[in-house]
Amino acid sequence: MKTDKCSICPRKCNADRDLREGFCKAPWEPVIASVMAHRGEEQIISGRRGSGTVFFAGCNLGCVFCQNYDISQQCYGDTVSTNELSDIFMKLERDGVHNINLVTPSHFTDSIAEAIKLAKEKGIKIPFVYNSNGYDSSEALRSMDGLIDIYMPDFKYVNNSNGYRYSGVPDYFTVASQALREMYRQAGEPIIRNGIMQKGLLIRHLVMPGLTEDSFAVLSWIKANLLNVRVNLMDQYRPEYRASEFDEINRRLTHSEFFTVDEHFRRLELRSD
Repeated sequence: MKTDKCSICPRKCNADRDLREGFCKAPWEPVIASVMAHRGEEQIISGRRGSGTVFFAGCNLGCVFCQNYDISQQCYGDTVSTNELSDIFMKLERDGVHNINLVTPSHFTDSIAEAIKLAKEKGIKIPFVYNSNGYDSSEALRSMDGLIDIYMPDFKYVNNSNGYRYSGVPDYFTVASQALREMYRQAGEPIIRNGIMQKGLLIRHLVMPGLTEDSFAVLSWIKANLLNVRVNLMDQYRPEYRASEFDEINRRLTHSEFFTVDEHFRRLELRSD
């Protein structure tokens, strides 16, 4: 529920977002950077017809290596009402996409929940995908219970010091581990029909240069705590945005680094998308 002071995300910065004072730089109303039928997501999300992707502007993290920093850190986009957002969902469904993919939604959960409810009243049938950075408030996630079919979060770090150094929060793992448990409680084990995911939890982990041990810990935690979820181990790190300020991550990932993490992934018998 909207108040004068924002506590939607785990930062709880208590900003009056009518003045755009929050860390996310966003007003209360959703800001959309782009809408598209995205065919480059995981195959079980994009399929043949694409995922109906709504990219929200702003972000509650400050990742120094962000590849979409113009959208996430500068909050470029168009402000829409909840009714307009629900109409965007409806148009994407008419365009034939497999699902509605909500990218970086964590700071707009109130408005998104209302827009989904409106779309369901208008008769939308396809699944909704919550595609976040993993730094989500469990309370906000509970407000999405019954509205989201597929959760597709990042799980970036287990070592909270890495979260502080590279994403600007002191408690990334503490928050994200709780959030993933809540996502799993809601969505459960994957349900896939005709090669397309209909429900469940799909976790993304980006392997970063020099953080092999932390990647091991991420994957081991998933194996120990979340039964039969799907995991996409990603190798496309590149030093964007402010990565040049951090010598240890100011380079591409080596083949050897990714291979070592992938071996651990296989030993744990985790399932990919």
